[in-house]
Amino acid sequence: MKLLTTNFLTCAVKACKSSSASFPLHFKDAVLERTEIELNPLFIKNILPRLNWDALTVTATELGLQAMVPEKNPTDLGDDDDETAATKQEDDDHEMDVEQDKETDTAQKEVEIDEDVLKKLHTLLLETAVSEGKLVCGNCGFEYPIKEGVGNFLLPAHLV
Repeated sequence: MKLLTTNFLTCAVKACKSSSASFPLHFKDAVLERTEIELNPLFIKNILPRLNWDALTVTATELGLQAMVPEKNPTDLGDDDDETAATKQEDDDHEMDVEQDKETDTAQKEVEIDEDVLKKLHTLLLETAVSEGKLVCGNCGFEYPIKEGVGNFLLPAHLV
């Protein structure tokens, strides 16, 4: 099970749906494996805004991989600069000029993500997988087994 996948999983127990402790699921007795995959920077750049960065940090720390996670999501780094630039623009700018500036800022942001950071995130999210172990809910403590890289998320009848 790739670490990217775990960033989108939450506990399926009905009582946990409203609890914030049910996400992220925590690894227990995890056996990691790495499978090399060709780097696709565009995919990494496009998936970053969809990730829950706090959950990714928690998961990586639990697995001893915190060195591979930047302190902040690289897509969030330029947000303050955009607000400052927007307030400095003169009132007499034409609407078309403003749109062109925004497009330029967006293109610059994409280029600014360091290639080394992209490689680390690629390795963490796509190449690192858990082959054996368990995912444990922080709210109810239910354990979802992982065998041969596949998680079993079927619940017993009394928890449905």
